[in-house]
Amino acid sequence: MTQASQSTQELSALQLELLKIYSFEPSEAELIELKNLLARFFAQRFTEKASEAAKARHISDSDLDKWLEDEIFEILGISCEKNCEPI
Repeated sequence: MTQASQSTQELSALQLELLKIYSFEPSEAELIELKNLLARFFAQRFTEKASEAAKARHISDSDLDKWLEDEIFEILGISCEKNCEPI
């Protein structure tokens, strides 16, 4: 793809809607509220998709919690045997 064709790509429906919002010159507080709304929307959507994928693969909430706990211990560099207290 050349530079000319890359710069003429159409905007998505979401991008167009966001441009409409910005054309009204919302206040800083409204922008923060909008960012939070979008973050909650995408977080909920991600959670629903992850839940569907886990259910399809017979992965329980306790499995996911354990994986997250293991990852946190690894990130923090904490060695933990099977007797560790849950976070």
